[in-house]
Amino acid sequence: MTLTAQDRARRIKIILFDVDGVLTDGGIWFLPVPAADGTPATKMVEFKGYSAHDGAGITLARLGGMKCGVITKRISDSVALRARDLKMEFVYQGQAFKMQAVREIMLKEGVTMEEIAYVGDDVIDLPVMREVGLAVAVANARERVKAEAHYVTPHSGGQGAGRDAIEFILEAKGVLDQCIAASIDESNPLPPSMDIGRGGDLK
Repeated sequence: MTLTAQDRARRIKIILFDVDGVLTDGGIWFLPVPAADGTPATKMVEFKGYSAHDGAGITLARLGGMKCGVITKRISDSVALRARDLKMEFVYQGQAFKMQAVREIMLKEGVTMEEIAYVGDDVIDLPVMREVGLAVAVANARERVKAEAHYVTPHSGGQGAGRDAIEFILEAKGVLDQCIAASIDESNPLPPSMDIGRGGDLK
């Protein structure tokens, strides 16, 4: 029997994201840092832009019983800080071959491949997308990546695509409305371990 994307989504316990082009629009900004002695800059600071909708989606995912993480080839302080702000359970940077991180997560968490979703946009993501239970491509993904996805988000990376993936899974599980209601319930505030962080607080 061929499984639908909704069938696959109902099994998911962990959702993993690529970063550049998925949680961002793919743009990478560099700012030269001037040397103290006035000589030409030899260091740069890297900037990325993230979607607040995706951040709120991480809270919804937790309310739905899922854990979240990122797996990216690049190494960036920006990614580390954003992952800390969202209190992501899994943060893997410098991963040229992303299945290595996926296998480590499976071992740590005692889950099967069918219980993992992955959201990607480029060919580096295909080895993972071909193995996981739910492969998601963002709207701005390369066409060959979209062709191998079980679900393509309506929004592009950096514009709420991560939130799309989370809501698709929660909707398939039948708990999306419940999770939204819980996230805005003033009488039952979220515990700090479940809610996202405060952005500027780097401690």
